Order: sequence, then structure tokens, then C-alpha cells
Amino acid sequence: MPAVSIVIPMKNEAENVAFLLGEIAEACAALDSHEVIVVDDGSTDATAAIVADMMKTDPSLRLLRHPNSGGQSAAVHSGVLAARAPVVCTLDGDGQNPPAELPKLWAPLLADDTGRLGLVAGQRVGRQDTASKKWASRAANAIRSRLLKDGTRDTGCGLKGFRRDLFLTLPYFDHMHRYLPALFRRDGWEIALVDVSHRERHAGTSNYSNLQRALVGAHDLIGVSWLIRRRKKARATEELPHGN
Repeated sequence: MPAVSIVIPMKNEAENVAFLLGEIAEACAALDSHEVIVVDDGSTDATAAIVADMMKTDPSLRLLRHPNSGGQSAAVHSGVLAARAPVVCTLDGDGQNPPAELPKLWAPLLADDTGRLGLVAGQRVGRQDTASKKWASRAANAIRSRLLKDGTRDTGCGLKGFRRDLFLTLPYFDHMHRYLPALFRRDGWEIALVDVSHRERHAGTSNYSNLQRALVGAHDLIGVSWLIRRRKKARATEELPHGN
């Protein structure tokens, strides 16, 4: 069983695949074992073909395919379901999340001996995006933080690490990847926040506009706020038999 599964949602990222997977291999070199799962989310370019070709020489690499685009959260969810490791780390497929930051995510989870840490979330420092995208992100984060009180300034960062078993107990919905800190806190798990670097896109263009994010974000905020107010108030622990 691998120690860590790296899940990467990708849609039409043919120009970024080889570059990004090469960097991920370098970042994971210190791990005893790992796997990398690329989830092709209905790409219409050569993304899947490039990954399939690289799999011939990289036994740690796996490919999942959505016949139609289901969105980033659907791709992440598919990857986590297929993951074999107890710890899963995610990053965006456009190359803006440097894979060198991945150890910041898995190290606290692998070292946790309390059983309380559920999520390690990256928070971008020095974002390399357009002014309009940064403005839209700041506004969305401010509204989300005020409403959900999730304790993080940047939930849009693709760099996240979490326990696979806990993630799969969370309620699934489109765009849930942006609300993981609130959802893990809702269920009583501890989260850790780490600053991570950010860089310009290696190649290609974004698949999502600021308007698209804003339209879905309003509905999501209402839904997540409802989930938090109606969270389960207690969690059972199993009592083991006492010795005679």
C-alpha cells in the first residue's frame, strides 16, 4: 500500500502534463511509496494520451477518465475513491501549485499520532494571477470567511492534504473542494494551515471564469452554511473489551 496518493484533476492540460508529473516525481522521491492519480475530466485534447504514454515507464502513475466533464470536485472525488493510500494530497493540474510544496501537506498527517488532524490546507502567498482574478478571490474569501468562520483566508488553493477515510464521510456536492476547511471543522476534526507558493500558469488558459465561480459560489455558501448549522453534535467511540 502506498503511503500517499497524489490526486490531480485535469481538463485540457496537455501542455502541462509532462512538466507537472516530472516535478511531482521529484517531490515524492523522499517517500517510501506513493501513487499519482491523474483524473482526466472530459478533456478534448491529448491530456489522457500523454498520461497513458508516461504510465509505460512509471508504475506509480494511474489514469482515471470522466467521459464528460464533471468539474473539479467530481474529479477530486473520483481520485480519492480510487486512491489506495490513507493520506491523499491534491493540487491543480495547471502547474500553478508547485509540487515542491507537497511535503508540507503530507508530513503533518503522517506524523500525527493523535488521530485528530483531518486536513492540511495550503494558503497561497504571492499569487501569480491577473488583477481581476485576485480581486474576485479576495472578495469571495472575505464573504465566505465571515459567513462560515472556517478560519482560513484562502480555500481556493488546490494544495490540500487529508485523511482519505474522513474525506469520504463528507457530504459530496459540486465545488465542495473550496469548502474543505469548513466541512472538516463541521465534523470536529482539526485542520492545519500552511503557507505555500504560487506561480504563473506553465501553459494554456484557465477553464473557469470569475463569473462562473461567483455564480456557483453564492449557492454553495448558502448550502454549506446550512450543513454547518445542522451538523451532528456527537460522534460515537467504540469501547473495547476489558481484560478479565
